[in-house]
Amino acid sequence: MKTVLCYGDSNTWGYNPRGGRYDHTVRWPAVMASLLNGGAAIGGAVYNVNSDPAWWVVEEGLNGRTTCLEDPVEGDRNGLRQLIPILRSHRPLDLVIMMLGVNDLKHRFNPSPYEVSHGAQLVAKAILASETGPGAVNSGGAEHGGAPRTLMVCPPPLTDAPAFRQIIAAGALDISRKLPSYYRACAKECGADFFDAGTVVAAASPVDGIHWEAEDHRRFAQAMAELITRNYS
Repeated sequence: MKTVLCYGDSNTWGYNPRGGRYDHTVRWPAVMASLLNGGAAIGGAVYNVNSDPAWWVVEEGLNGRTTCLEDPVEGDRNGLRQLIPILRSHRPLDLVIMMLGVNDLKHRFNPSPYEVSHGAQLVAKAILASETGPGAVNSGGAEHGGAPRTLMVCPPPLTDAPAFRQIIAAGALDISRKLPSYYRACAKECGADFFDAGTVVAAASPVDGIHWEAEDHRRFAQAMAELITRNYS
């Protein structure tokens, strides 16, 4: 059985744009697990892992998580600083799907597409250097694995909404549309794989401009399951 860790923010955690959290029949990591292990994702997806699953999927989403920035308002949201203990907790990891960057677009961070994408690249580099992949060997009493395969996912574009304007920086809507080319270049530079979530989720929900509708979770889960089956199995 292989292990994939989904490392992200509120759209990995499953935040409902109308408030609260989607349950496991909707959240994309759980739906993806169902698909990878012979379940179904028709209508309300059923998390149906068979008796001998091919993939174990770890949900590791946190509301407000940034790429590498310390949040002076919410605190304890730095994705780079939190990363290594989480990776070590779940090793050996065959694949890490990392999707961060939306929270870097907040007013207080004064973002640019270069800074957001390179913050995500720092996280991808740390995953690749973490020695938490398969093939562990003992060295001086400590185990060291290889590099987990790393998929750097660019979040889909934001959508203008009243709630959005209270949280996100001026110009962030335009920045979010520019990110794919920056993320692609950063992934190539550090040796990570790349996926543009905007090719599947056209934009965030108009309800709050940031989070995804239930159907977006299902579409993204389907795309990730197909990608994993094709490239990582």
